[in-house]
Amino acid sequence: MSEILHIPRELVMTFRQDSATKREFTEAELIDLRTAFGLLDRNRDGHVTAGELQFMLQNLGIHLKDEFVQQLLQAASHTEDGLINETEFLQWVGRIQDLQDKGNSEDPDEITKDLIAAFRVFDRDGNGYITKDELKTAMDMIGESVTEGDLNEMLSMADIDRDGRINYEEFARLLL
Repeated sequence: MSEILHIPRELVMTFRQDSATKREFTEAELIDLRTAFGLLDRNRDGHVTAGELQFMLQNLGIHLKDEFVQQLLQAASHTEDGLINETEFLQWVGRIQDLQDKGNSEDPDEITKDLIAAFRVFDRDGNGYITKDELKTAMDMIGESVTEGDLNEMLSMADIDRDGRINYEEFARLLL
């Protein structure tokens, strides 16, 4: 079950707009990425829609809620119109790769920022705690169907002080 909790951390990192990429792609990577964009852009209009991305994800066996896919594209789009062009796609992929590289760099400040950002995704009301309802909402957002038993198991793994909710320290311990 701890793997389910780990998924949103990476997804949250893709939303961070302050992590603009400076990464240069090799010629081979550019060719591959442009091919990927072309496959996503099914109607060849130069933009990828949430529907086109959702179609590709489902064909890959990845099932996410439509609202979440829309949020991903809005985060990648400079105009926040829910459409991304090839340039925005390349920048988005570059940001994701940079964040993955940073995640491997072991920089404590970056890890702390990422954990706080991930915690905030779960802590919907901003009170400093993740409740069972908030945990359920976050799992639903990423398309993870969980039972009451799954939720109880996740809470019992993380809730060290046994107060029925997860605070930041408990959350960080679970992920680190």
